[in-house]
Amino acid sequence: MRYAIHQIDAFTDRLFGGNPAAVVPMDEWLPDETLQAIAAENNLAETAFVIPDGETCRLRWFTPTVEVNLCGHATLAAAYVLFREHMPEQERIDLETRSGTVSVTRSGDVLSLDFPARAGEQDTVTTELETALGARPVDVRESRDRMVVFEDEATVRNLRPDLAAVANLDTFAVIATAPGTDVDFVSRFFAPGAGVPEDPVTGSAHCTLIPYWAERLGRHHLSARQVSARGGELDCEWLGERVRIGGRCVEYLRGSIEVS
Repeated sequence: MRYAIHQIDAFTDRLFGGNPAAVVPMDEWLPDETLQAIAAENNLAETAFVIPDGETCRLRWFTPTVEVNLCGHATLAAAYVLFREHMPEQERIDLETRSGTVSVTRSGDVLSLDFPARAGEQDTVTTELETALGARPVDVRESRDRMVVFEDEATVRNLRPDLAAVANLDTFAVIATAPGTDVDFVSRFFAPGAGVPEDPVTGSAHCTLIPYWAERLGRHHLSARQVSARGGELDCEWLGERVRIGGRCVEYLRGSIEVS
């Protein structure tokens, strides 16, 4: 069987920036082990498998090692492909996922995710956490991920975490964040236990980042940058129980894969 495949750089307006994701449209799901094998073969942070299906499409996300419940950049990439290749007349796409129905709207070349907010609960700074990161945060919040807050952008940029130690922490991933120098906040994202040592740009992390910074800064509309090596820009808005995460996409390649 042959399937189209697209590799999209998400949350960027330039090639080789943002976060690359593979997008594979299909008519019906292949066995889970086959989907996982394709994601491992792609060896990107995420592969999005999507079934264009009328008004509500179906979407699943896989890292090279596991299926995940929510992924922002691969959703943005999947919507980019759907808008261009399958639904060119639509301005909104609804996607049925393991985290419920999420939507993506477009305005010009900006795509905006409508995701559930995931505010973190107050947590403590442990010796294990400080040792794993190589720096002591000033605040810690726990949701799906452990969000650690530092005083300034330079500290986040200069982190050199012990990834083996991060993988041993009792959390899916660690989000490092701080106030930005020319944006409202910056972040980095480490998920070595899920096969992603550092994710270039992480939409789902902003489900936790946006409520925190909106409350701390006292406004709902925020600008964000993920300060990984590739880097990415996000336009953010807190909507109470939901968050809006906006960005652009660039196609890097398209082709086909053969699955016997």
